[in-house]
Amino acid sequence: MSILVTGGLGYIGSHVVRVLEASGSEVVIVDDYSTGKAGSRPEDAIRLDVSSPRAQEILTAHMKLRRVTAVIHLAGRKDVAESIADPLRYYQQNVDSVINVLGAMVQSEVSDLVFSSSAAVYGAVDVPLVLESQPLLPINPYGASKNMGERIIQDAAAAYGIKAIALRYFNVGGAGWPDLGDTGVSNLIPRVFDQFDSRRPAIVFGDDYDTRDGTCERDYIHVLDLAEAHQAALGYVRRMTGSFDTFNVGTGTGSTVREVIDGVSLATGASYGYQVIDRREGDPPTVVADVSKMARLVGWTSERDLIDIIRSAKDARLMNGI
Repeated sequence: MSILVTGGLGYIGSHVVRVLEASGSEVVIVDDYSTGKAGSRPEDAIRLDVSSPRAQEILTAHMKLRRVTAVIHLAGRKDVAESIADPLRYYQQNVDSVINVLGAMVQSEVSDLVFSSSAAVYGAVDVPLVLESQPLLPINPYGASKNMGERIIQDAAAAYGIKAIALRYFNVGGAGWPDLGDTGVSNLIPRVFDQFDSRRPAIVFGDDYDTRDGTCERDYIHVLDLAEAHQAALGYVRRMTGSFDTFNVGTGTGSTVREVIDGVSLATGASYGYQVIDRREGDPPTVVADVSKMARLVGWTSERDLIDIIRSAKDARLMNGI
C-alpha cells in the first residue's frame, strides 16, 4: 500500500514526501519536473503533467500497479499575478488536474484524498479571522480555480464514495531542511531576500490598506508545519464519516509586509529598506486564518513562527548558494 503525491518534487510537495517517508509510508511521486527539488529523489518520480489529456489513464495504471490507497493532490499553479495575466492556463492546469486525479481514483478504487487548496478562495475578507464557513468570493483566477477544484471534489466525493478534505493554505514559507528551500520568487520572503542580496530595497505593493501599518497582512505558516498538517489530515480522512470537509491551515496570527521585511533585515543584519509602488491587482488587505477547526477535529496546530520561517529560509539560501 502507498500514498500517491502529485507535485511531490515541488517546494511544498518535497516536504510532504519527506515527512511521510520519515513516518514509514511508501510514497509514489508524480511531478512534471517544472520545479523539482534535487533533494527529493527526482529519479524515483513519475514524470507527468496531471492536467494533460492522457493523465487519467496513466495515473490509473500507476495507482493499480503500486497499490495506492490515498492521494495527496498538490500539483498546480499558484502565482496570483500570473493567473490574472493568463487565466486560461490556470483554469486548464488547476481544474483539469483535479478531474484527472479524481477519475483515476474512481477507476482504481482509491477512496482517500487530501487536496491542496488556498486561502485565496475567500477573496477580500473583512473579518479579523477567517472561518471555513466564510463565503467563497475569490477575486483572482488562481483563487477561482481552487474554488472550482473544491466544488468538483465535493460533488465527486458524494457521487463515487470518495472521502476528501481540502486544506486551505495561508502563506507558506521557510524550509524544513536546507536542501528543500524555496527557490522560487513568487512568495514574499524569497523576494525580499533577493532584493536585499542585490542591495536593493524590497518592493511593497501599496501601503494604504486598512491595516496597522498600511501594508497587506497575511498569516505565514512554516512549510514543515504545513507538511505535518498533511500527514495529520490523511489520518483524519481515513476516519471521517462524511464525504468532504475543508480546513484552514495557518497559525492564526497575521504579519504585515513591513513586518516581514523587518524580520529579514534582522535575520541578515542588513537592510535596504523598501520601495512602495502601486497596489497589485487581486490583493485583499488582510487574510488571517481561524485555525480552531483544524485543532479540534484533526488534532493539529502549528509549532513555528515567522522568525523560524525567516531563519530557516536564510539557512536554505546559504546552503544552496542562492
